[in-house]
Amino acid sequence: MKIFGLRLKNIIWILIGSAIFSFGLVHFNIQNELGEGGFTGITLLLLYLFEWDPAIMNIVLNIPVLIIGWKILGRTTFFYSLIGILAVSVFISVSQNYMIEFNLADDLTLAALFAGVFIGVGLGIIFRYGGTTGGVDIIARLINKYLGWSMGRAMFLFDALVIFVSIITYLEYTRGMYTLVAVFVGARVIDFIQEGAYAARGTTIISEKSEEISRRVMEEMDRGVTVLEGRGSFSGSKRDVLYCVIGKNEIVRLKSIIDHIDPHAFVAVSHVHDVMGEGFTLDENKNPIY
Repeated sequence: MKIFGLRLKNIIWILIGSAIFSFGLVHFNIQNELGEGGFTGITLLLLYLFEWDPAIMNIVLNIPVLIIGWKILGRTTFFYSLIGILAVSVFISVSQNYMIEFNLADDLTLAALFAGVFIGVGLGIIFRYGGTTGGVDIIARLINKYLGWSMGRAMFLFDALVIFVSIITYLEYTRGMYTLVAVFVGARVIDFIQEGAYAARGTTIISEKSEEISRRVMEEMDRGVTVLEGRGSFSGSKRDVLYCVIGKNEIVRLKSIIDHIDPHAFVAVSHVHDVMGEGFTLDENKNPIY
């Protein structure tokens, strides 16, 4: 279902991610006087120095970035980002008005870990469904698009710069170090959510019984198999090479099929971080899997 060209499912997940992000920011960063990176870190800096409301400043700071986002990333990303920015501001305001006391001031390690996890999960969900929360999120998407850096890595570099400025202005160095821990954890969680959802295994199989293995895999696992022509560099003999991408939970089943047919087959398994196509992002009718 679409609303003005935007997928309703994406909007719902962006709202959920914004709620998780905002909850973590208020209850673990602000509550324990930890900083943050990017534009969020700037809003916290303005909060601690001038007591300016981060919910309002989040919108004010993102106006010029949204203009850039409209010009470069296009209409759809712009509106998803607008939804994310507004939702974050709303949920920050709600979290501030209905704050839960966690009392982690004496255990900043735990506070930093929870801050990183909540912010990472929230942003990871937002990114995965095409949105951003503005600021560095949009810049990270541009770097990911044109330079190939992971969004987590790009954000970490920007975050480190903002945290450095925070430390020399208002943030004591111990809390600055805990903030770096939170940012690092958040960056790793972002990458995990974005890539982990599609994590799969690529298998290369060399066997004298390649036809039987291929048939059994297609019949029993409903996975496609690509047959490549290979030649041994030592023997010079030609042999079919099978390549198959499967879910990470299917690897044991595949190995069982191969071992039953040809225990002497050569099998190489590699990690596949992103998969697009039938069986993963498309169904058998080539329609997107929602």
